[in-house]
Amino acid sequence: MNELMARILAIFLGAGLGVIFFGGLWWTVQKAVGSKSPAIWFMASLWLRMGIALGGFYLIGREHWQRMLLCLLGFFIARLAVTWMTRLRKGDQSCTLVPIK
Repeated sequence: MNELMARILAIFLGAGLGVIFFGGLWWTVQKAVGSKSPAIWFMASLWLRMGIALGGFYLIGREHWQRMLLCLLGFFIARLAVTWMTRLRKGDQSCTLVPIK
């Protein structure tokens, strides 16, 4: 029973890592679009998000490949959830790209 709880916890922790990673990406895009130096925003965010995600995967999946896979499953589920929650509504033009001429 203890291993079952550890596996369930791995899924939820993976989902938490995914929310931090993909939610942080969404937040970074929102902040960097209006910034004078978006490259700094994106690079700093990338390093911070990758550090948190990889460190979390390492701590959760230590010597247990099954927990690592379940953590990855939770991470993927969080990706779908964050993508669904942050999608543009019909008629919302706040985040459209303008073609360069």
